[in-house]
Amino acid sequence: MSDPLQQVIALLGLEKIDENLYRGQSEATDWGRVYGGQVIAQALSAAAQQVDPERHIHSFHSYFLRPGNPDYPIIFEVESNLDAGTISNRRVKAVQRGQTIFFMTSSFQLNIDSFDHQSEMPDVPPPENLPKEMELSAEAIRLTPEEWLPKFNAVRAIDFRAVGHDDPSMPSNHKRMWMKPNGPLPNNPCVHNYLLAYASDFCFLSTASHPHNVSFMTEDMRMATIDHSMWYHRPFDFNDWLLYDMDSPSASNGRGFVRGKIYDRAGRLVASSTQEGIMRKKRSS
Repeated sequence: MSDPLQQVIALLGLEKIDENLYRGQSEATDWGRVYGGQVIAQALSAAAQQVDPERHIHSFHSYFLRPGNPDYPIIFEVESNLDAGTISNRRVKAVQRGQTIFFMTSSFQLNIDSFDHQSEMPDVPPPENLPKEMELSAEAIRLTPEEWLPKFNAVRAIDFRAVGHDDPSMPSNHKRMWMKPNGPLPNNPCVHNYLLAYASDFCFLSTASHPHNVSFMTEDMRMATIDHSMWYHRPFDFNDWLLYDMDSPSASNGRGFVRGKIYDRAGRLVASSTQEGIMRKKRSS
């Protein structure tokens, strides 16, 4: 299968190997680690298979314990914690070669009518004529797009468009991107939820490194995700563009913290996210 987006969708179709146990494969990378967004999306897929389909994901909280190796399958073990009136909770453990690499607690909910308010979407230019994040990132680290592309399947499966990258009034600890899959998604809200989680991890932690003019490609820098959480507020269609509005309110003690708001083109806040990761110079041996 050559289409990058269809590769990602296929990876979400986990193999059931026993009750509450699923096996997943990984995207090939040339940097020797599994993309964190892939593990998140697959863990959500595993958890959802143990939940009534009328209940949809409304939040997850995850921890990355060890880097995953794309050369080996990942085993996902699902634990059922709760099935209450409107809420179901599942805990997922991801294991590779006998070691736990990832934990996630996820919560699913029946749709109900209630109060409604939200933050306003920022006024930004539309995505169609904006530069691709892939091209800007490649230029920043002095690679051609062809050299940059193999490093992350995410930039082939998802079209990211940078907003305000050349705007001097944009705070250095702030970043905005439009994003949309590079191809049609099936008419299945679960797949849209998984793909949004997949995309939400890309370039997120780097928002905290921008004020310091460093990146994960900077020599002697160590950057790695510690945890990633997300809340799904409203239904959405990821066949259309979504705006990812990110900022980093803090970096300290070798860690960077970032948060994000995700809007659809109609201005509806469809999801929010947070992440913290290691962000420091490597210790001398």
